[in-house]
Amino acid sequence: MDVYKKIFLFCLLFLFVQITFSQSEKTTSVLTNDQGINKNAEHDSIRLVFYNVENLFDIYDDTETNDEEFTPGGIRSWDQYKFRTKINNIYKTLMAVGEWNAPGIIGLCEVENYFVLEKLVNSTPLKNFNYKIIHHESPDIRGIDVALLYNPEKFQPLFSSPIRINFPFDKDLKTRDILYVKALLFDSDTLHLFINHWPSRYGGLMKTQPKRNFVAKILRQKVDSILIATPHPNVIIMGDFNDDPGDKSLSKFLKASGKINDIKRNNLVNLMFKKKVENPSGSLKFKENWNTFDQIIVSGGMLNNSNEMKINRVGARIFNADFLFQEDEKYLGIKPFRTYYGNKYIGGFSDHLPVYVDLIKVK
Repeated sequence: MDVYKKIFLFCLLFLFVQITFSQSEKTTSVLTNDQGINKNAEHDSIRLVFYNVENLFDIYDDTETNDEEFTPGGIRSWDQYKFRTKINNIYKTLMAVGEWNAPGIIGLCEVENYFVLEKLVNSTPLKNFNYKIIHHESPDIRGIDVALLYNPEKFQPLFSSPIRINFPFDKDLKTRDILYVKALLFDSDTLHLFINHWPSRYGGLMKTQPKRNFVAKILRQKVDSILIATPHPNVIIMGDFNDDPGDKSLSKFLKASGKINDIKRNNLVNLMFKKKVENPSGSLKFKENWNTFDQIIVSGGMLNNSNEMKINRVGARIFNADFLFQEDEKYLGIKPFRTYYGNKYIGGFSDHLPVYVDLIKVK
């Protein structure tokens, strides 16, 4: 009888856990009163995630882009098995970030096309969550883009558009578009999203810095047009900026402050400014150094106690689950467990870690 009792109790516990995770995202707030939310108040919440998935390519050669390395005959010998492993690893990561209750809003970068996104949401267990896709092809020479996945029960898009970047100092230079999406959240609140993947540092920091500064100025102009025209703007900027929060592109040209108390409606607040206290102290690693290139930035009003839609003031996080790392034998410590080490396939996840935040509406 003892064995049967144990089995019965285990089944009850398992059923309780399943019911808990399958409930809607209505929950009891754990935020402190100085954030303007009653600790016992019921609220709606939705988790927003950004993830640089590192080279999510299909196996087919696109004659209009430089994607040959990610084909069966390319230097990486990219094939169906590796592609399936890649999308399954992304699925596992997103579910883990959502704490097994899939995130409602997911920004992605380094995706090749709509086809790979469709495979991600329909050929993995993500198909159980009815994700929809927003994607526009960009002129990037490698063919990589940004995209948005969303739960249509929580997030209803009203408009989307790519913001094309044309560099006046190099008219032949192509980069990823910024994806702008305007949507309704919680059926009533208007949210303005900008998903970014700014020019890389390949070629040298000083040589490439003007590119990121220019993109920052273009983005700030777009954001200002919303902040000026909207009485209570809810703006979220997320992406891989290839700069740290304190670098000039973000602090001077985008004017994203690190001051969490900058709650004026027209200010931008970078929620990733103080993430150096975390372990690891960044979202990616280059040699022995960690950087926080992956960031979430919000309009100051979303931190104001009187705003209808709120964000936990310390709510932006770098997701650092153990399975996303491997031992760093050369530079010591740990490093992200990526898909390739050079041209050697190792079957990991990404060279970046996801970042996330919870959006909350108190009833």
